[in-house]
Amino acid sequence: MRTLEIAVCGSGIGGLASAIALRNFGHNVTIFEKVALPRPVGSGLILQPTGQSALARLGLLGPALTHSRTLRGIAGHTSTGRTIFDIEYAALGPDMFGLGMHRGALFHILDAERERLGIPIAAAADITSSSIARDKRLIADAAGMSRGAYDLVIDATGLHSSLRKAHAVVVLDKPYAYGAVWGVVPEPSEWPHKHRLTQRYDGAKRMAGLLPIGHLPGTTQPLSAFFWSLRVVDFAAWRSSDFAGWRNEVTALWPAAAPVVEQFSGHSDLAAASYADVWLTVPYADRLAFVGDSARAASPQLGQGANLALVDAVILADCLDAHAKIDDALVAYAEFRHSHTRFYGLASRWLTPFFQSDSRLAGSIRDACFAPMARIPYLRREMIRTLSGLKTGIVTHQSPNRLVGLKADQPV
Repeated sequence: MRTLEIAVCGSGIGGLASAIALRNFGHNVTIFEKVALPRPVGSGLILQPTGQSALARLGLLGPALTHSRTLRGIAGHTSTGRTIFDIEYAALGPDMFGLGMHRGALFHILDAERERLGIPIAAAADITSSSIARDKRLIADAAGMSRGAYDLVIDATGLHSSLRKAHAVVVLDKPYAYGAVWGVVPEPSEWPHKHRLTQRYDGAKRMAGLLPIGHLPGTTQPLSAFFWSLRVVDFAAWRSSDFAGWRNEVTALWPAAAPVVEQFSGHSDLAAASYADVWLTVPYADRLAFVGDSARAASPQLGQGANLALVDAVILADCLDAHAKIDDALVAYAEFRHSHTRFYGLASRWLTPFFQSDSRLAGSIRDACFAPMARIPYLRREMIRTLSGLKTGIVTHQSPNRLVGLKADQPV
């Protein structure tokens, strides 16, 4: 087996997972990270069955189970308390569930494995340019300093990737009008939904949600991630608004969330996040592969971002192991990931206006149609498959094992 010299740009979930997967195949990997002190960005996420299978292939599912909260399902209700949907993973089988997890906990698990494997990380190295010379890919940082030549470079720098803008054929790159503000609080002791993501809606313009996310390494305090939908152009106005008035607005929409928002003392307790819809013709260029949000980005409505990045990482490593030529491996990587990532890109694009938009009609259609749809057994199963990250098309799906490159009867 040949040993490749590989640079991974970005030390987020996709970057760390890629470095670990490649090192497990014996490749020499160096990670480049633009910040001086690498750390997670974001609050909570749902580790779907696909992401769980990918972590299991890295040998890291055990620590993830330890630090997360098992999720049985997801529920959404209107401002009047009417149920729009309440769906459970168990509809697909007793071994199906989600894991609510703090991004900091997942980062810690991946970074600890990186350190155990001896994968070096070059901090304060913002890789912004790259070129090809003598069958190697050269990279340089924002200051113009050369950072070496590699057999392969993996771009895991996320939504605002400079390498994607320079080297990929981008079909779509469109910001969403809505984002969110989010914050993490200790889980309220009397919260009744400790094993579900719960959301509250007022049309499509206002949405609040609470996700149980387990605890951080070294602690035992269970946490919850709270988020509030907000137009991106309104971020600044929200920062300067009356905070007590905002808390009253939230509790008016969702009275049960009062013990959550009362724990926020000011605007600085919450961070803002914005999203975009990004799609490439193929997730690679010459000796350059894109993973995670660098390869494609979508709104978080289906909660698939971290999971897609984890699956990208293990599949790319598999393809490099299976093909002698890097070009062939990158083509195989794109083909293997195409149907899965395309479905979730399209589904997120289709679904987002029903939950985050200025359309009164979209919210009304959601409120009128989602509950009856969820009562039809076939559609209910398809909803759960979509939530679980298993869909590859409108009428097709695969098991978590198959999506991460294992045969259905192989152990994870």
